Amino acid sequence: MNELKVMIIGQKWLAEQLLAWCLTQSNIEVVAVSPPNKTDRLARLATAHQIPIITHNKTLTADQVPTGVDIILTAHAYCFVEKQARDKARFGAVGYHPSLLPKYKGKHAVKLAFDNGDKIVGGSLYQLDDGWDTGQVLAQKSVTVDEGDTMTSLWQGKLAPIGVELFRGYLGELIDNP
Repeated sequence: MNELKVMIIGQKWLAEQLLAWCLTQSNIEVVAVSPPNKTDRLARLATAHQIPIITHNKTLTADQVPTGVDIILTAHAYCFVEKQARDKARFGAVGYHPSLLPKYKGKHAVKLAFDNGDKIVGGSLYQLDDGWDTGQVLAQKSVTVDEGDTMTSLWQGKLAPIGVELFRGYLGELIDNP
């Protein structure tokens, strides 16, 4: 594959780091980003690189997906990607969730794992479908919860970086084996 055209939906550190990594890859072109607002870290980095910003109201529709997108990536998105939007991208839409799916679906996954005293946590890369965190799991990675870990240290120090790592691996495979 010559170049992978990517759209990133997300926010904060995870989406910003995914965009930053994509910008270092000669065979990935980020054609648009979709943060919840234009002041988010993802939007600021996209603006600095003249990448179009498409804000959403918690749902991404097909008319918001640029023509020619190969894949939609959701990173800390809290956004539903409609079927018609997923279908518009050549490889559909792939998201990261900070749990070992199917365990702890939804936006409180890290809190649930922490509150339940889980000793092993992890993240999942999955194909988006019509449910919330219900699509086919494509890749997972687990880590141990250390004695002094907090919810914040789990997210920032372990689970968010796993998300970037899983996206990197998946995109690398997609480029090498379209």
